[in-house]
Amino acid sequence: MKSAFLFIVSLLYITAGFSQKILAFYTAREDQAHISFVHEANRWFPATFSRYNWTYDSTSDWSKCNPDTLAKYNVILFLDTRPEAPAQRAAFQHYMEHGGAWMGFHFSAFALTPSAYNQDWDWYHNTFLGSGSYGSNTWRPTSAVLRVENKQHAIVHDLPDTFRSAPNEWYRWSNDLRKNRDITILLSIDPASFPLGTGPKPSEIWHSGYYPVAWTNRHYKMVYVNMGHNDIDYEHGTNKELSYTFSNPDQNRFIINSLFYLINSSRILP
Repeated sequence: MKSAFLFIVSLLYITAGFSQKILAFYTAREDQAHISFVHEANRWFPATFSRYNWTYDSTSDWSKCNPDTLAKYNVILFLDTRPEAPAQRAAFQHYMEHGGAWMGFHFSAFALTPSAYNQDWDWYHNTFLGSGSYGSNTWRPTSAVLRVENKQHAIVHDLPDTFRSAPNEWYRWSNDLRKNRDITILLSIDPASFPLGTGPKPSEIWHSGYYPVAWTNRHYKMVYVNMGHNDIDYEHGTNKELSYTFSNPDQNRFIINSLFYLINSSRILP
């Protein structure tokens, strides 16, 4: 525990003073909850990164997911979707297979066939993320008690054993990540959260089960987090924002710890 703490502290000192470049891709066209998160992220990240002398750029132009652009950045973020064009997908895979770093949020892992986001990219969904296809979700967006799964991991060493998240729509996946030796699960839904969701559909309320919400893949410098869906007043047609993802200090600490770890990892994540 102490060695992990000293490791993160040393990373903070090493990284501080050195300009790091982060590029966030997003689409922000359809679901108002995802659009709300993207706008929130594009405010929160630059304000937070200024403390560390990091540069934050964001774009909805996915054609910039090309070798020349990706090579200029230390970390790539996917805020809500994924690249669709074959050349963009090939560029991202090459970037990751040659030491690039990535953090993805919520809908960036979504895949469902048939849908507007088919599961038609096996490397990304099965090899890289490991999660496979979307299975189901909770509704409404609700806060959950999250459990730290690998307390010895540098990303989560300074988090409490459990903490309450910001409200979110939680996803279930087709693949059991516990059976994937390449995956290190960092956070999962704690049983104290159940029942999770309010419906109205019974399937949108989880009463039991195991649900990972943040993990890494030891073959890549990557972190995926399921958070990234704000609560929106759809029912009354106002589209008013009812919650914010970056309102939660423990959750924010997890995100910042992840970015420091990715930036300073000169080797593949354990």
